[in-house]
Order: sequence, then structure tokens, then C-alpha cells
Amino acid sequence: MRFFVIACTIAAVLAGCSSREDRVAFDGIYFKTKISKVEGQRDVFTLLVKNASQSIDGAREAARYEATVYCVNNYGSSDIVWVVGPDTSADNLRLVDDSLTFSGSCPS
Repeated sequence: MRFFVIACTIAAVLAGCSSREDRVAFDGIYFKTKISKVEGQRDVFTLLVKNASQSIDGAREAARYEATVYCVNNYGSSDIVWVVGPDTSADNLRLVDDSLTFSGSCPS
């Protein structure tokens, strides 16, 4: 019985995490993002925003949001030191395979 309760609780939590209501739209678009630590350093990350050509401004804000969530969840702070970030000039952003890649770190 205990296993059943735990399994149901985990299933409910996982279902809630992927709920459409929990997603955040930027410039009216839901962007898929992927954030990864760099070479085993949890504080240094790269962040990929897919389908960025739909709205470059929206993709920038999606990156800012995901990086903030990452740093808050891992370090308890929304501080981010960007190497290539949402405020980087458009001339220095590279759209590759319809994706933008950002990088930065969470000061620890």
C-alpha cells in the first residue's frame, strides 16, 4: 500500500511538471529550451532555445527565464554572469539550425 501511495504521488508530480498550464509563453510563443552544465561544472551552463526565428526577442526572454530558474534552483540566486546572453547585440547572436545558443554562469 505504501508503494502505491508513493508511486501515485510521483506520477502526480511528474504530470504537473509537464502540464500545458505550467508553460510560459514569450512574445506569444512557447519555446523549447535545453540547459546543460559545461564540463561537469554545475555553475557554468549553455542554453539552447529552439525555433528562435519565430521571435528573436521571445527567444531571448525564454533564455533569460530558463537561466534564472536554473540559477535559483541550484544556487538560490537569480544572479547570472552572461558570456552570450539575452542582452547581447543581435549582430553577435548566431542562429544555427533555427536555434540560439546562450552561455553564462551562476555566481556561487
